[in-house]
Amino acid sequence: MGDQPANISIEFMNGIAYAKEFDERDIFNLLLEPIASWFQNKFGVLTLPQKMVIPYIKWGFNVLVSSPTGTGKTLAVFLPLLDDLFRLGLEDKLENNIYVVYVSPLRALNNDMYKNLIVPLNELHSKIEEHYGVNIDIRIAVRTSDTLPAEKSKMIKTPPHILITTPESLALALNATKFREKLATVKWLIIDEVHELAGNKRGSHLMLSLERIVELAGRDFQRIGLSATISPLEDVARFLAGYKDDGTPRPIVIADARFSKPIDIKVLCPIMDLVYTPTSILNESIYEITAKLILQHRTTLLFTNTRSATERVVYKLKKIFSNNGILNADEIEAHHSSLSRDVRLDVEEKLKQGQLRVVVSSTSLELGIDVGYIDLVLLLSSPKSVTRLLQRIGRAGHNAYTVSKGAIIVVDRDDLIECTVLAKLARERKIDKIKIPKKPLDVLTQHIVGISLEGPKTIDEVIRIIRRSYPYHDLTEKELMNVINYLSGSYPGLEDHNVYAKIRYDELTKIISKRKGSRMIYQLNVGTIPDEAKISVMLYLNGKKQYVGDLEESFVEILSPSDIIVLGGKTYRVLAIQPAIVLVEPAEGERPTVPTWFSEMLPLTYDSALEIGRFRKTVANMIATLPKETVIKWIMDIYDIERHAAEYVYDYIYQQMLFTDGKVPSDTNILIEIWYDDEKGATNIIFHTLFGRRVNDVLSRVYAYILGSIINESVKITVTDNGFMLTISSNINRETIEKLIKYVRSDNVEEIARKAIRRTELFKKRFRHCAERSFMLLRRYKGVDVSLTRRQINSEKLIQIVESLHDFPIIEETYREILEDFMDLTHTREVIDKIERGEITIDIVYSYYAPSPFAHNIIAYGYSDVVLMDDKRRLIVKLQDMVKKAIENKSKSSSINSQ
Repeated sequence: MGDQPANISIEFMNGIAYAKEFDERDIFNLLLEPIASWFQNKFGVLTLPQKMVIPYIKWGFNVLVSSPTGTGKTLAVFLPLLDDLFRLGLEDKLENNIYVVYVSPLRALNNDMYKNLIVPLNELHSKIEEHYGVNIDIRIAVRTSDTLPAEKSKMIKTPPHILITTPESLALALNATKFREKLATVKWLIIDEVHELAGNKRGSHLMLSLERIVELAGRDFQRIGLSATISPLEDVARFLAGYKDDGTPRPIVIADARFSKPIDIKVLCPIMDLVYTPTSILNESIYEITAKLILQHRTTLLFTNTRSATERVVYKLKKIFSNNGILNADEIEAHHSSLSRDVRLDVEEKLKQGQLRVVVSSTSLELGIDVGYIDLVLLLSSPKSVTRLLQRIGRAGHNAYTVSKGAIIVVDRDDLIECTVLAKLARERKIDKIKIPKKPLDVLTQHIVGISLEGPKTIDEVIRIIRRSYPYHDLTEKELMNVINYLSGSYPGLEDHNVYAKIRYDELTKIISKRKGSRMIYQLNVGTIPDEAKISVMLYLNGKKQYVGDLEESFVEILSPSDIIVLGGKTYRVLAIQPAIVLVEPAEGERPTVPTWFSEMLPLTYDSALEIGRFRKTVANMIATLPKETVIKWIMDIYDIERHAAEYVYDYIYQQMLFTDGKVPSDTNILIEIWYDDEKGATNIIFHTLFGRRVNDVLSRVYAYILGSIINESVKITVTDNGFMLTISSNINRETIEKLIKYVRSDNVEEIARKAIRRTELFKKRFRHCAERSFMLLRRYKGVDVSLTRRQINSEKLIQIVESLHDFPIIEETYREILEDFMDLTHTREVIDKIERGEITIDIVYSYYAPSPFAHNIIAYGYSDVVLMDDKRRLIVKLQDMVKKAIENKSKSSSINSQ
């Protein structure tokens, strides 16, 4: 690594500096002549990320580079490192050491990187040999769970200079007795797709691994992070760099090239009534738009929001194009996480080779796998966040200079408003903020076991290592000791349930050390990704059980007894949920209460939800004060949508205003609507809370819990991104609603939320996940897999034991994971705090004739499933008819009163 030139001044504030763009000639002067000439002959000019990053890496700074796919950031990072490795070779200092560790979240990305590095490395090898007459062999190897034992043994004898791995395999390597020492020589550690890791426990796990490598090496190494579009960069940079032993931040340079690539985003809306048009005709129009765009482009990547939607779209497109004889069905493929790895790799390879015209994906192609040339990205319905929208659109135009071209095709009125706002935010590069998990105790548990296997350490040494990482910088000694006490067997009663100590702890010396058998437990159970199970559904009829199919575990965890579900085209009522099965009875003719795709649906982010609320408020204020044509023209011009789409937006918000006397829910107003459904004999309390599904999930459960205790009745919950609905069988008055709102405060919302989720399937499943990560429940023991059914049964027994133990870390982590990672308690507190301060107002209205237009999708969400889409549309048509009639009655009443 070179020294920083004296003439370059870099100012760090709180450990962060921002990269500037350097002149090409100065950059090429930093590289060996054959490397510089190879690059110029092959690529011509440097991209913006390369101009910003290469010098700082050469000077030894920690660097975070954020830029879109196809802007050359990978080469920006590897070019200076390869240059340094070749220089070591020329000086005869290149030893049998690991110099570079490259970590990515996907094995597929690792294999991709290996292939993409081998070609330039071979070319550079030839250039160096030709220029200097020296043969320098730089070795690369991949080490993941797919790597054969023989290859791993080979790495011990002859370690690669560049090691490509995953977070989980790196954690295993840290405790592999023979390989571990090889990591002590690391000079550079690269983390690819940082945005994919920072927001979850895999990132927390990786950051602790990095600090353990620092301890092993006895020094810091250079950290380099590659990220797609993400915000705030300062938090992600701090996450990557961590802290020094004295608690001060390690310095890091941010190369912000997020917006170096031009984008073109359109919102497309079928030219027909989004309410009254029959489903079949609306679908035909959506597929017509899709097919037309596909034929106008060479290769199209089409994103849906669920795996089931991906399969339906592929089936329909193959049928359309095959019938017309325009495209071969083999040119249209699906790509999602439920497909086998071989199928996915085959699709990726065909895409790279230009053999496909269309690939339909859910989320699996959002990451930076090299998919070759794509000239159009289509999204069916909202991507639910600006960051995801930019990430998906960024897959098009796969080089630094071509425009990333994309379009979102909307499916209903709420979707139209949502996509209109998200597209504008994306053009303005207003990105959602990432939320980095803080102090996940189950991940910490794994690493303390790993640290104990390295050799005896004092509590002071352990906490010093852990606090260097960003996620655990604020870890208290009490929190650490709770974990130590659990791992050392200090909590009573656990051994009676086969939960044994994993470490030794001496209270006098305050030293932790390894315990016999823990190494195998660590090696067989390390990692943060939970096993997802298929849960059997058993029909209970006439005292007998009959198997009817399977449900995803992630779907089962949101179910409750009495829910109506769809399986195999039939409806069933949930009777009971047991560790391994769901008992049901026939519910023919009843509408589902939980759509099967709900657990797959991406939640709208809080930041984006607030912007959508502001848009609704702004348009409502304009409608109240300006001519219709002026408002429509403004929507068209400012939000770049077609006239008919702007008219739909106007009419939708105008109808809401007419119906509720101008009360339009927004970022600063919550509308609570009480509607009695005569047909169902139920009272629906509809909360129009435009804060995204994760906040609404907390609010709905908290209010349902308190309401249930007030009226002594169970409350049914329906949650969406734009609000939630509480359904009860009795009537309710305004005073009870007001009492409910006042009861929930920012200082008691967490306590209520904990009570509300404690008896849910969600808590049971998430506790099992946390218990598995914490080695309370072992997925594998002595080389044998423990069945998931057995683990779930054991998990439910353990909950009964440990919830009575004060501050038991795994119970605490379960609550934290549900309320902070799965839901969003932080922003829920913010919303309630604003209600208390009067910054968010609340209106309560009774909808006597029909629910308001904004309520229709919330109601339909709780009444329908994908297979019953016609039912959903028929319901919305019926509600819309009721709205029209109600508005007419209001108009007549107003006209009579005015006379």
